[in-house]
Amino acid sequence: MASQSQGIQQLLQAEKRAAEKVSEARKRKNRRLKQETQEKMTILQAYFQQNREEVLDNLLAFVCDIRPEIHENYRING
Repeated sequence: MASQSQGIQQLLQAEKRAAEKVSEARKRKNRRLKQETQEKMTILQAYFQQNREEVLDNLLAFVCDIRPEIHENYRING
């Protein structure tokens, strides 16, 4: 009976160690994902700053540069 109890204790300890290993692996994965996400956000911010002025200039040009034209589907004589 004592050896059976000892075997159960060993199994419980092994299960606990396995759970700790899995937990550590998950923590490492989460840290790596957070770091990669931060790096990608930094790159996106750099692209944003790099292209911001050009995009705003294009947008303002489209809004402010008005050229009145008659639409091709408009019929004068019904």
